[in-house]
Amino acid sequence: MENVTIEEIRKLSFPKPDSHKGQNGKLLIIGGSHLFHAASLWSLTVASRIVDLVHYCSVPENNAIVHELKKEFRNGIVIPRDNVEEYIKEDDVILIGPGMLRMGNSKSQITNSKQIQISQLADKLQITNVKDIEKIEDEGEQTYYLTNYLLQKYPEKQWVLDAGALQMLELPNIPKNAILTPHHREFELLLRRAEVAPPWRDSPRDSVLKFAKKYHCVVLLKGKEDVASNGEEIRIIEGGNAGMTKGGTGDVLAGLIAALTCTNDPWISTLAGSYINKKAGDELFATVGPFFNATDLANQIPKTMGELIRGV
Repeated sequence: MENVTIEEIRKLSFPKPDSHKGQNGKLLIIGGSHLFHAASLWSLTVASRIVDLVHYCSVPENNAIVHELKKEFRNGIVIPRDNVEEYIKEDDVILIGPGMLRMGNSKSQITNSKQIQISQLADKLQITNVKDIEKIEDEGEQTYYLTNYLLQKYPEKQWVLDAGALQMLELPNIPKNAILTPHHREFELLLRRAEVAPPWRDSPRDSVLKFAKKYHCVVLLKGKEDVASNGEEIRIIEGGNAGMTKGGTGDVLAGLIAALTCTNDPWISTLAGSYINKKAGDELFATVGPFFNATDLANQIPKTMGELIRGV
């Protein structure tokens, strides 16, 4: 078990001088809700500075907000949810979950205790495509069905699962090499359903390793120190400060990891995303103390990455 080092982070693939548009990654972000507007926008903010093209898919209100911000996101394309499957097929990585409602925020009685299949969805709710899911009035229920429907239908794609989608996830639907970014509470809930021993409170590092191994995925457990595993090894990422307890910093991290994964291995992208996110937060702390927010962090990350590229 070793800490991640800056030498490893510098092994990331960055845009080459002779590269052309589209060669440096295309990312699809599925997120947002009527209640949580900003979360997916923080993911979009940082990702749009790293990859060549971001497709952004949210509820109508959030799509309208991004249209207003179009001057900032010149390479972004806002798409309606009923068109999302076409972009899933096209893009390198799909990030799903930031700002999406969980069942706890809704009136739905659906629980995560049952496994669902696409055929069962079709029988129960007459779901044959995303348009049918959009007809569901309860947003928490929408998150549940949209997440599991898409993961089952496109398991070959590279997924990053965060926040609402992570909490609504049916564990058998985790695609191979998917990246999961839970905080401690979310991970505890995942472990309860996964029946992975020992209890995470006794040995969270071992639990991260066992969960990642069981589901053939990458797990980044966020906290004072981040714990990452690909099922074969455990790595620790230190750093961070009190300023990074602000809401939205996890959404920034998810967008960063997803963007890096567009052109890099999922494992190194996870380690690098955690390292860069914490380093950017520490650089902000050195100038303003803990008095910064998620937007400040998203804007600092390109500066931090530039320093890493130049070897400063």
